[in-house]
Amino acid sequence: MTFSIATWNINSVRLREPIVLKLLQDHAPDVLCLQECKSPVEKIPTEGFAALGYTHMLARGQKGYNGVAILSRLPISEVGSEDFADLGHARHIAGQLENGVTIHNFYVPAGGDVPDRDVNEKFGQKLDYLTGMRDWFHGDRPRKSILVGDLNIAPREDDVWNHKQLLKIVSHTPVEVEHLAETQDAGGWIDITRQDIPEGPLFSWWSYRAKDWSAADKGRRLDHVWATPDISGAAHSSRVLRDARGWDKPSDHAPVFATFDL
Repeated sequence: MTFSIATWNINSVRLREPIVLKLLQDHAPDVLCLQECKSPVEKIPTEGFAALGYTHMLARGQKGYNGVAILSRLPISEVGSEDFADLGHARHIAGQLENGVTIHNFYVPAGGDVPDRDVNEKFGQKLDYLTGMRDWFHGDRPRKSILVGDLNIAPREDDVWNHKQLLKIVSHTPVEVEHLAETQDAGGWIDITRQDIPEGPLFSWWSYRAKDWSAADKGRRLDHVWATPDISGAAHSSRVLRDARGWDKPSDHAPVFATFDL
């Protein structure tokens, strides 16, 4: 079975329903994982998605903040969600396809503006969340699994527009990169996007603050697609749909795609 998957921090699924529908209609991933839905589950606008064939949805939501959802054209069964660091946030949902592949959809805390847990509680929560993920994968090493989401860290030097300038900026600090690497190693995860696109700058997020985000191109790769080694060789066709950042009333993130032959 060949199926495609996309991950997208939508920054309010209700506000940006039109561009979710555009993505589903024009690019038709078999599975779309959304983060920062900012909606209770019962208020996610599912009618339009179902009309396009996305009749399956797994979600965790809360009013105005966080929230994750998996929209699928393929049958998918929920296999759980975790509240790492006991934050009480809707940041993880997992489902399993009929071929036995488990899909984890994560929204890691952004971490605030100051990269110091002693003065910024949110930064500490981010590190603790990643530690919780690491320990979970150590304890229950995943198999035949895909992990996607807004992990809110750009780990490589070419995942940001300027490595030196961003070393002290939340999302690219050495301590965050180290925590993400430990989480990745704990599960044996392979970075599929960089497996397919190993060289060169690659971004999935551009700030709303830039007057012309595309010309300035001060991006970061915060959105990721990982897979366990037993299926990583089946992945291909990774891409970032940069154009979506320029759609009407856009998210500040662009969707990231991959395809698997399993």
